[in-house]
Amino acid sequence: MSQSHLPELCKQVRYNILRSTTAAGTGHPTSSLSGVEFMSALMFGGFFKTELDNPANPNNDRLILSKGHACPLLYSLYYAAGHVSETELMNLRKFGNVLEGHPTMKWQYTEAATGSLGQGLGVAAGMALALQRDFVTEQSYPNVWCVLGDSEMAEGSVWEAMNCGAYNNLNNLIAIVDLNRLGQRGETQIGHHSEVLEAKANAFGWETFVVDGHDLDAIEVVYNQIAVSESPKPKMVIAKTFKGAGISFLQNKDGWHGKALAPEDCERAIDELGIVDTNMKWAIPHPETNLVRAINKSSHSNFEYNKDDKVATRLAYGNALNNLGANYADVVALDAEMNNSTFANIFAKNFPDRYFEMFIAEQNMVSVATGLSRMGRVPFVSTFAAFLTRAADQIRMAQYSHANIKFMGSHVGVSIGPDGSSQMAVEDISLFRAILDSVVLYPSDAVSTDRLVQKMTDHKGISYLRCTRADVPVIYNNNETFQIGGSKTIFSSPNDKVTVIAAGITLFEAIKAAKELSKEGINIRVIDLYSIKPLDKSAIAKACQETQALITVEDHLQEGGIFEAVSSCGVVTKHVHCLAVKKMSCSGTPAELLKLMEIDADAIIRKVKEVLSNPVLDIKVDEAM
Repeated sequence: MSQSHLPELCKQVRYNILRSTTAAGTGHPTSSLSGVEFMSALMFGGFFKTELDNPANPNNDRLILSKGHACPLLYSLYYAAGHVSETELMNLRKFGNVLEGHPTMKWQYTEAATGSLGQGLGVAAGMALALQRDFVTEQSYPNVWCVLGDSEMAEGSVWEAMNCGAYNNLNNLIAIVDLNRLGQRGETQIGHHSEVLEAKANAFGWETFVVDGHDLDAIEVVYNQIAVSESPKPKMVIAKTFKGAGISFLQNKDGWHGKALAPEDCERAIDELGIVDTNMKWAIPHPETNLVRAINKSSHSNFEYNKDDKVATRLAYGNALNNLGANYADVVALDAEMNNSTFANIFAKNFPDRYFEMFIAEQNMVSVATGLSRMGRVPFVSTFAAFLTRAADQIRMAQYSHANIKFMGSHVGVSIGPDGSSQMAVEDISLFRAILDSVVLYPSDAVSTDRLVQKMTDHKGISYLRCTRADVPVIYNNNETFQIGGSKTIFSSPNDKVTVIAAGITLFEAIKAAKELSKEGINIRVIDLYSIKPLDKSAIAKACQETQALITVEDHLQEGGIFEAVSSCGVVTKHVHCLAVKKMSCSGTPAELLKLMEIDADAIIRKVKEVLSNPVLDIKVDEAM
């Protein structure tokens, strides 16, 4: 394709970057100006292929702007293609406009929300994996392009993604690093030393191309080399650029990061550009392949368990996931080298083409899952729950990408025993409860686990399943049903004095306590709160009406867990007492640690008797709050 139109296009793109950010009074014009040439050549030079009228076309190339603050560049390019309006462009960052300060899903061409640096390449790797699996009969796949800033190359998550790309031979994954030397407060870690970045990328197994990022002819040569490369390696273009390029008083000047130009400075900058054809539009070529991908509907066959058998909920998860895999082709599984403990290995053995080993790189695992989700897959992500907290930011960003990810955290709480505090997830409920529109489930036995895995699949969005390490009795019949937002009342009578609300391992402690108390003529109601978010408000309201107080018991910190979920649900009219992890744990047997934390049956019995001897009937929560 002829490149003769590109210089004029670059002038228009610069013009629109400048005037849109000045109109907004905020933004990152200099970070956008540095990428004008290599992005214009990519999108309008015949190398990026997409059907703009059909962004969901599975044959489209994909583009992730990992340096999301440079979105005025992206918006100006789509303006040049006729797919951003003048009104949208000139209302950049304004309330109600689809063109926000960083790319969000409000804009139809956003592949994934970006802005928290270091995550875009992992998302792109997930998309590249999905495309390779779709195009198994093709010689080449649609490409996934990811534009990174040089500052974010200091993020460890980038190098986790680099490892992933090389390990999986993602030759359709192409990173472009905008090596413009300047970060927010001065020179970046790399500066303009492209040889340093090139050596690192080569060491990680990537094919590299160093280019003057403002030389359109040189950029065209590099893109053509990538187009004909037969290497199985992912590709990295290291584009040496200048921040603020094209405007003399901005180019390579410190102190301009994240600053919009004043109107008079904008006018001066535009004068430097000369005559700009503001009405000219350019075309982006369509993809050449014509794959039609069918989206499969979910189905599930229940796994049957014998009552009173002892089965770990993590094993029940593995069985349920395997059943889903047999009936739902879009289910994929990812694990962080823990699949023989999370039992994702059952799925991996039977569906190796849909299992992705992410190794000990939890941040990248979540980003890859986001990319797979954006391509229509239903990713199940599993590891020890304690290690999911390492990827808290990736989980947070996944919600903004409207990702449909199912998380399973195993080995939760102090009840895992002798491994010690570093392995004990006692913060995980709070993490997932804080995600907008998330679902948090904590099944107690194998039957409830199996049924809730299906409910997670039916739910669109982020959901979390909390699984216990130990083998525990099957307490439910196979014909029991479970719902998101539901609960099960294990013991109930007209004479219940107190309601004990538990889930997971502490439910069994509550059952023990109820049986012991009944010998003394004390009846307590026991609720299995297997759905922590949303929770069963009707059951809680009924318990408040019919019993004197509520006691929550959880193998989790008081902060952000079951106690806070119950206390803040809006229907509580009785005192809520909290038994939770309130001190640092240590190695020991599960029984010893439950006793130490005062969340075992004996602690529940003591608390029930204390409550009955000192009833508090007004609306309060435990004084420990």
